[in-house]
Amino acid sequence: MFNRRALLGASIAGATALTLAACGEDGGSEATETNGTVVVAATPVPHADILNYIAENLAEDAGLTIEVEEFTDYVQPNVATSDGSVDANFFQTEPYLDEYNAANGTDLVTVAAVHIEPLGLYSDKAASIEEIPEGGQVAIPGDGSNGGRALALLADAGLITLAEGVDATLATEDDIAENPKNLEFVPLEAAQLALSLPDVDAAVINGNYALEADLSPAEDALHSESPDGNPYANYLVATEANKDNEDVQKLAELLQSDEVKQFILDTWADGSVVPAS
Repeated sequence: MFNRRALLGASIAGATALTLAACGEDGGSEATETNGTVVVAATPVPHADILNYIAENLAEDAGLTIEVEEFTDYVQPNVATSDGSVDANFFQTEPYLDEYNAANGTDLVTVAAVHIEPLGLYSDKAASIEEIPEGGQVAIPGDGSNGGRALALLADAGLITLAEGVDATLATEDDIAENPKNLEFVPLEAAQLALSLPDVDAAVINGNYALEADLSPAEDALHSESPDGNPYANYLVATEANKDNEDVQKLAELLQSDEVKQFILDTWADGSVVPAS
């Protein structure tokens, strides 16, 4: 049985510390210098992979040098962008960004939509949705926007029903109208979800962390989001003051280029990552 108290306590403590560290940022009130180099904070897969492809194949012809700083959580890339340690970041959806800005008083903005990573429901114990047991534990992302997205996925899978009219990006456990299997939901920091699989009956895992754990939404998930009309694109993000920086705009153009779209389609041919448009 999953030791909810131990891992959840560690997850909340870590997330709280990171959030408190982020509070009070001035939101990057000054634009960074345009000098032909753009420093980008990113999570490793697929974001850093895409940036490294651009750095090795497209950046030179565009007169741009790209430096990638990798992070394994969803808070520090925004902290680094806000305080000017990096010029931009690439890892998050717009609903998550909106939630972060509201919680931390920052003014980070989206610059370019790049790709979609379908959210998936995975299990080491159940071979199908039907095999998830009565009273089973299901781990979900602990942040509000991804937690709501996870509940929407579970509703689409038929495991729960959300109250009518609820915005999926804002849904919480209080919005669950029906839970026929009496499932217990275990909110965890997103980076912990794949690690929790041996200890829970199922887990809803963000696409980048699923890929890092060698899980494919198309091949391994019991149920996954459709990429068609999916509102959860991953964006290049900068401060309001820095969004029109020439180097950031050059990177935005490269991220949305046909070459990068083809790289995404070729590299993640199973549909784990798909171009946003």
